[in-house]
Amino acid sequence: MDQENRDLEAYLVFLRDIKKFSPHTVRAYGGDIRQFLGYLAGNRLAADKASARAFVAWVFGRSRNKATAARKIYAVRSFYAYRLRRGTIERNPLDGLSAPKEERRLPRVLSEEELASFLDALPEAGFLELRNKALFEFLYATGLRVSELTGLRAGDLRLGDRLVRVLGKGRKERIVPFHEQAADVLGRYLQRLRLEFPGAGDRVFVNRRGGPLTPRSVERILKSAFRLLSRSRADIHPHLLRHSFATHLLRRGANLRAIQELLGHSSLATTQKYTTLDLGDLMRTYRRFHPRDGGGS
Repeated sequence: MDQENRDLEAYLVFLRDIKKFSPHTVRAYGGDIRQFLGYLAGNRLAADKASARAFVAWVFGRSRNKATAARKIYAVRSFYAYRLRRGTIERNPLDGLSAPKEERRLPRVLSEEELASFLDALPEAGFLELRNKALFEFLYATGLRVSELTGLRAGDLRLGDRLVRVLGKGRKERIVPFHEQAADVLGRYLQRLRLEFPGAGDRVFVNRRGGPLTPRSVERILKSAFRLLSRSRADIHPHLLRHSFATHLLRRGANLRAIQELLGHSSLATTQKYTTLDLGDLMRTYRRFHPRDGGGS
């Protein structure tokens, strides 16, 4: 194995064991880096700035997706920065290379009314129905990532205090509160869980056989329930509840840094992207509150 491949294997182990990246992220980084190395080998190019620019143009030409090109540049640049620190190369060929600028898109969110209508309509007669209601009430109550939700253990919950301990990205721990309604349905679900699957261990959310519930399953269940019970035609997915959680808090006056803590973001800029208000919201807020604007009441 040549030095480049040895460095790549070591880098992916570094991402997994030291940076604590998820397996999905490690695979994505590995794929992007191998694509770059394959592009160089296939075109008999050296790893220099001109080749890096050509690779970016090639990637963008194939996908026309600026976000994809930006992600690949970041992955490859990070790999070469790692090699530079290890002393196996003398310069990073991607230093100073900027990615195509992404258009700033407002995240789609559900309205408070859409979400309330959906959550209130969820049945809870059977075990799986009660589990689903607890799932989606808790997801919207806390803004958790779906992987954080499916990884919850009974010891993470303090139902009486309405608090949950969450192990997020990079294995960073945070405490998130939840409201009484979510606590009530979650408590009833956990009682039912102990009756249905006494040997299920300490997992909070389980599948129909009492085994682990996967993020993919949560997405499938959510889509099915939403199509059945909601009048909204939104393309629902678990992250949309996270977007909605953050945006609804912001619209009701929550501090942006508090929302950052609740979401488990390391950067405030990430939180701002999740909670960007549309222009109409900004204009209405401005006209309502600015003392010199004539549109206020």
